[in-house]
Amino acid sequence: MIEVKNLTKKYGEHLAVDNLSFTVKDGQIYGFLGPNGAGKSTTMNIMTGYLGLTDGQVLINGHDILEEPEEARSCIGYLPEQPPLYMDMTVIGYLKFCAELKKIPRAERAQAVEEAMVKTGIEGVKDRIIRNLSKGYRQRVGLAQAILGMPPIIILDEPTVGLDPKQIIEIRDLIRKLAKDHTVILSSHIMQEISAVCNYIMIISNGRLVASDTPENLMKQQQTASSLELEVRGGRVEVEVLLREIPGVQSVEMQKSREKGAVKAIITEEAGADVREEVFYTLAREHHPLLKMNQERVSLEELFLELTDEADTQPKSTGEEVSE
Repeated sequence: MIEVKNLTKKYGEHLAVDNLSFTVKDGQIYGFLGPNGAGKSTTMNIMTGYLGLTDGQVLINGHDILEEPEEARSCIGYLPEQPPLYMDMTVIGYLKFCAELKKIPRAERAQAVEEAMVKTGIEGVKDRIIRNLSKGYRQRVGLAQAILGMPPIIILDEPTVGLDPKQIIEIRDLIRKLAKDHTVILSSHIMQEISAVCNYIMIISNGRLVASDTPENLMKQQQTASSLELEVRGGRVEVEVLLREIPGVQSVEMQKSREKGAVKAIITEEAGADVREEVFYTLAREHHPLLKMNQERVSLEELFLELTDEADTQPKSTGEEVSE
């Protein structure tokens, strides 16, 4: 388990991470989502011990990353955005070197390297020079070094950046397989990337956590109203009056319809309301045939944009006077 408590990181006067707190429990795939420059990579580099913190605390399976760095790091496998590969080495030579750096006992190294290669599907290219591999396979080699020794936690920073669609699908499938034996945290600035593989999402903006929950619960908690688009046979005035009287209808916008003898109506529902059945029965009772009904709800992408836009409008708590 990872506990991040009141984490703060400053670069001079720039506040990159702002009093960030969250907990990562075992056995999940966590998505760390935010726009470019939100503080994702900085937070990950602090969690893995590659970067010092200004204030706060990071505990990895109970080990403080500052006070017990070796014990904390031994619990983590890390793949940065740019995989730390030595291009002139063979795949197996590189992984043996990484196993030595990770202080895996000599008697266990060969088995650890073999297990990592099998899990990441690179045993077929183990004798090839890394420079001669495709980007997708280089990413797999990077993943293999991250899981060497089978650490309980795997942290992946933008793991599919620069890959083609086929390679992205392959890496996503690989991440799902790794999650059977590891807790996985991956970062991205693309909602589709996170929602495709993660069962828990943390949204960060301006170094602050603005939302944290499962994709399903994030959608349920979102208070943005949904809308209904209708095509109704009847006159503009009478249809509008009927729709406005339905409980749960927040507003009605009437538009022209290409359908002869019909009107178009855009209904905005109140938060949490679903007025579709009542719309149908109301119009039917008054003999206004409903020709079309289409409901639109906020997408995860729209939720992401709304949450990060809201965070961008909030001043950061640097403890210093905010100037224009």
